[in-house]
Amino acid sequence: MPDCDLAKTPLRELNAMLHSLAPSTNETHWIVTNPGGKHAIACGLDAPVAIGIQGHVGYYCGGMNKQATIVVSGNAGVGVAENMMSGEVRVRGDASQAAGATGRGGLLVIEGNASARCGISMKGIDILVKGSIGPMSAFMAQAGNLVVLGDAGDALGDSIYEARLFVRGSVASLGADCVEKPMSSEDSSILNSVLKRAGMEDSVSVDEFRMFGSARRLYHFHIDNVDAY
Repeated sequence: MPDCDLAKTPLRELNAMLHSLAPSTNETHWIVTNPGGKHAIACGLDAPVAIGIQGHVGYYCGGMNKQATIVVSGNAGVGVAENMMSGEVRVRGDASQAAGATGRGGLLVIEGNASARCGISMKGIDILVKGSIGPMSAFMAQAGNLVVLGDAGDALGDSIYEARLFVRGSVASLGADCVEKPMSSEDSSILNSVLKRAGMEDSVSVDEFRMFGSARRLYHFHIDNVDAY
């Protein structure tokens, strides 16, 4: 199990070592200590490895992740798991703005709260937040699922496309073209799948959530929908 102390090892050197790993590597478990809020830790990985980061991280930790499982035992700065393709990123604490932004796949779990614009422009990623999320979350969300066990801030789902938003708590307000929708059996199955992958299927029930999505009035301009812009 490689152990990298970022108080002694340059971050560029750590990322270079991680990028050089082959898919068949036997160095599958890494521990990173003293991250010190550094930016871009464990970005761009493309190997089925597990990275345990013991402390707080800065911007874009786990960005562009593919295959790896990254666990942050602390808080995360802006853009954690940004543009993630697959694998899993889990934050044991809180996350700053734009968590999971533009993510195309994989699972992001935030065990605390997430700030503004969580899931902005998400394109297939699944995001579960055990706490609450800030304003403008899921702005222009195109695909994927955002599951929030707490509350959601203002303008949830503004200009949303086809992502599903599941909120257990209250919603301060909905953004343009975002509406509450009845939850079908397929939607319930998708929500249950995300809860199960995050290890939450025994803690909450799908019946406790409301679902939000696109009213589909902004796909093409029509004068009858001008008030939605």
